[in-house]
Amino acid sequence: MDLSIVDLSPVPRGGTAADAYANTVEAAVRAERLGYSRFWVAEHHGMGDRLAGTTPEVLLGRLAGATESIRIGSGAVLLNHYSPFKVAESFGVLDGLAPGRVDLGMGRANGSPAADRALGTDRGVENPDENHRERITAVVNHLRDAYPADHPYSDLSVPGSDAGPATPWVLGSSPASGAIAGELGLRYCFAGFIRPGFAERAFAEYRESFDPDGSPASLDEPRGTVAVNAVAAETDEAAARRRAPAEATFRRMRRGELGDETPTVEEAIAELGGAPDPTPATLDPDEWPRSISGGPETIAGVLEQLADRVGVDEVMIQHTVPDHGDALESHALLAEATDLDSRA
Repeated sequence: MDLSIVDLSPVPRGGTAADAYANTVEAAVRAERLGYSRFWVAEHHGMGDRLAGTTPEVLLGRLAGATESIRIGSGAVLLNHYSPFKVAESFGVLDGLAPGRVDLGMGRANGSPAADRALGTDRGVENPDENHRERITAVVNHLRDAYPADHPYSDLSVPGSDAGPATPWVLGSSPASGAIAGELGLRYCFAGFIRPGFAERAFAEYRESFDPDGSPASLDEPRGTVAVNAVAAETDEAAARRRAPAEATFRRMRRGELGDETPTVEEAIAELGGAPDPTPATLDPDEWPRSISGGPETIAGVLEQLADRVGVDEVMIQHTVPDHGDALESHALLAEATDLDSRA
């Protein structure tokens, strides 16, 4: 099983966005050494005091210069905010900076009404699924120079390298996103930390609708990864404590009271009324936790179980770990648990 990482560039307590970006760069460099397959950065808006990852295409330029072999990409660029041509141009530049190792993960999400207005985003699209499919298709056509000669955009070109262009992925958290990825024959990443209950249905839709001729970038067969909130420590009990900030954050989100800062482990345990129970080594057949934790042996087994359920051989790690040192240690233990270091 391969492992990858998606990083949200959280602003450390008492720090700034500069500290967040420095931590993201360090995490990417270490992930490359540990043998992770890819390192993606996220896009969130209107929460800059807590999450500094607002502009993947800018941050990826820095990561291109700091790394040499790991694939880097967006998890995800939110296409409902942007022109497909501009997105294609940005990732053409990135391919020129990191030839042949750029992933373009494309998703959609509405932020707060104020953020969407500031971004000039139309929240009243009549058919969001069809609009999203059209935008993804447009990006792929621009990247692959695939518009027919009589199309108004046929004379437009984007920069890039001989090893490119960027590899398109469809990202989502619903069966609808799986269907779009399948119909276009593209790679698919399901965000299991957002809506874990839909993971198996989404991948079923992906495979059932898969069309190897669906777009100029179509694959011969389905290929995907599942993103999960996962954290490791030396023991199952220590890992469960490290998982507490994620559990407390999920509860805050359900209450609509996210707050300005991610709680520390101690604050989260106090909010929860105690440390979370360790993730069991064997999950029930219908159990898909929103977050998982464990010592090396437990976490490796649980990740294998979740990957097998959706039929993928790669898992992308997302986590809510406020201490940067703990986050790096978790990545290292996950790599050790799954023998990534033997392939680095």
